[in-house]
Amino acid sequence: MATRLLRIPPPQRLLRPLVVPERLLLGPGPSNMPRRIQAAGSQQLLGHMHPEVLQVMDEIKAGIQYAFQTQNQLTLAISGSGHCAMEAALFNLLERGDTILVAINGIWGQRAADIARRLGSNVCELLKPPGEYFTLWDIEEGLVQHKPSVLFITHGESSTGVLQPLEGLGELCHRHGCLLLVDAVASLGGAPIFMDQQEIDVLYSGSQKVLNATPGSAPISFSERAREKVLRRKTKPPSFYLDLGWLANYWGCNREPRRYHHTAPINIFFSLREGLAMLAETGLESSWEQHQANCARLCQGLLDLGLELFVKEEKVRLPTITTVKVPEGYNWKDITDFLMDSHAMEIAGGLGPTVGKVLRIGLMGCNSTIENVNRVLRALRDALSHCQRSRL
Repeated sequence: MATRLLRIPPPQRLLRPLVVPERLLLGPGPSNMPRRIQAAGSQQLLGHMHPEVLQVMDEIKAGIQYAFQTQNQLTLAISGSGHCAMEAALFNLLERGDTILVAINGIWGQRAADIARRLGSNVCELLKPPGEYFTLWDIEEGLVQHKPSVLFITHGESSTGVLQPLEGLGELCHRHGCLLLVDAVASLGGAPIFMDQQEIDVLYSGSQKVLNATPGSAPISFSERAREKVLRRKTKPPSFYLDLGWLANYWGCNREPRRYHHTAPINIFFSLREGLAMLAETGLESSWEQHQANCARLCQGLLDLGLELFVKEEKVRLPTITTVKVPEGYNWKDITDFLMDSHAMEIAGGLGPTVGKVLRIGLMGCNSTIENVNRVLRALRDALSHCQRSRL
């Protein structure tokens, strides 16, 4: 009888086996997963309050502290992507009427400003053209003029390929009574960052780039200064899911018995744990050197192909994601489509302010190898010879 009531039949496409193609992901993320990390994510589920899962969470916390180079107790992984960590940082640090200074030289500053405005914050923008970076003088001018309580800046700007220098920035912010919030989604593990030594107050990243893990978890850490600001809030954070008080308890950061907050993505945490373990086994310094060396090889190879790099100054090129100008006369999508169709390889076009202007090539974690540098250069050479050039 119940069958007669059904009006929607089973979707035929769901009755066919799932097929996932093999592709080399050399875009801005996600990156390919090593077999070890795949295996970790395919383990049988456990309950999110089981002691074995809480132990894995403790190991993740220790791995993040190593990757961030911090002793902060308030260190954990958000159950969500890097965007979710950005919201967690802003939702907990800012209250309506607070002033935040956002350094914008690409899409991530734009996104942070958008989120802060939705919170009712007073958003001041410090602007640089895509491909450029901020000097300490630029930042100090903004701090003096706007007197913000928080400065947001992106360490690895994946839409433009810029690596923002951070040295001296934390000390400068603190001298002006301001907290330093840094987005390191695209840079963590691929470029040096020292949270405690550089006096960064909130730092966050993502799981799917250099860590080569499943998307959906985001390392984040709060300094004691930042934690105190959160504790002094007059109002509760606008998101229950991202409320730092609840999250700190669930992650064992406040020395109280852990309580249920949300059902965590257990298998994604298994994957993140292995990604952090592989980074620890490689060693941060070795990982930084590997990414820098392969980025340099790629940049030289692109120049040898007659292409023009988007970021002019070598010292501020992001080692994990290289931006190259779309060659004159070519449509960027023709090139990316050709690499996908003919080489089963992903590279990406621009994002935000660089749409239509650049190609973005990612070499992250296990994908940062000499072999992959050579493969993508061969594929680009092939694309340039086969893609039709515009006559305009």
